[in-house]
Amino acid sequence: MKDKQTPTMADVAKEAGVALGTVSKVVNGQPVGPEFRKKVEDAIARLGYQYNTSGRALRTDRTNVIALIIPNTVNPFFALLVHHINLALEKRNFRMMLCFTEYDQNREAEFIQMVRQNRVDGIIALTYNPDLTIPADIPFVTIDRFFSVSVPCVAADNFGGGVLAAKKLHELGCKRLAFLRIGSTLTNEPSKRKDGFVSACVELGIPFEMMVLDDGTPLSRFQDFLAAHIHEGRLDFDGLFVGTDMLAYTVIGMLKSLHISVPQDVQVIGFDGIRMFGEGEYIVSTIVQPVQEIAEACVSTVLSKHLSTMPSLICLPVQYAYGGTTRE
Repeated sequence: MKDKQTPTMADVAKEAGVALGTVSKVVNGQPVGPEFRKKVEDAIARLGYQYNTSGRALRTDRTNVIALIIPNTVNPFFALLVHHINLALEKRNFRMMLCFTEYDQNREAEFIQMVRQNRVDGIIALTYNPDLTIPADIPFVTIDRFFSVSVPCVAADNFGGGVLAAKKLHELGCKRLAFLRIGSTLTNEPSKRKDGFVSACVELGIPFEMMVLDDGTPLSRFQDFLAAHIHEGRLDFDGLFVGTDMLAYTVIGMLKSLHISVPQDVQVIGFDGIRMFGEGEYIVSTIVQPVQEIAEACVSTVLSKHLSTMPSLICLPVQYAYGGTTRE
């Protein structure tokens, strides 16, 4: 019995009822009308047609693959970012090569070498290596970290978010504030959350204190700080701005163990916009990062034919959202 022949591009064109050139455009990621694209993709699925991406890469010098270098997807914010970057790439007929660094600086450098050898068409990276070398021969876009004017950085308006948090707590009746953060010692965009908070407190004439810890410092230091500011059963602060939602959630647990109620005794605002189970309620009242817009900006920028003329910082607006840890 004769084996069934492997379907060809011509077979796909016949099955879809379109020209061979239309199939070629879809296969090679070129623009084509959505109706024709669907016909071709449906025909490819029915016939089980497979095309040689390695051969295409040799012919076009493109792989239609973008590498995303990110610490992990354990952090819900990172997971949401990965999700939306993947959707943005798929919409443009690109695939994502996902690289988890687990905050290991050596792995960041190793991944960059690896993706260069795999001839990806660009790199989007959220990195923590202060000595990272940015390859000059591959389009490179960073998230939250400025390297140089020639490397575009996409970030939420962290300074504006810090301002918004302080002003919102003040609007909700808070008279004395504190800022808590643990993070990288690198100069990066999230560091501006503190600057915005301080600026707003000074402008409004609100007394405040800060507790900023470096990565790797035990979180118990925050509980020690809070315990030291409890007098006669009352916390010295009635409003807390915490650098991330995950840390805010942890701090709320510490306050509970110290018999301080949220939001009755102290109101808390975090930063990121993390939701329960990804799509449920916000886990805390929060400054929401526009994750979908950040992802779109990263993908549009790394695929731009005019990358060298792109702004060094693409800053996107944030907004406040109620999540049960403020009195409203």
